[in-house]
Amino acid sequence: MERYAHIIGWGKYLPTKIMTNDDLAKSVDTSDGWIRGMTGIGQRYIATKETTASMALYAAQEALEVADINP
Repeated sequence: MERYAHIIGWGKYLPTKIMTNDDLAKSVDTSDGWIRGMTGIGQRYIATKETTASMALYAAQEALEVADINP
């Protein structure tokens, strides 16, 4: 008997605090242009009150909602 896996729900979570390259350049000797040129990164999301577990929980709850199933 063949078995197949199906993705029926997906979720994500990003912290609300955003640090731009300009913000970073205020505390480190760098610039937005240098960071973008070397890494391609323009901003990053900073977890302040969130933990790995709480972010995983938010993402899992969203995945369950998208899948329209109960936990």
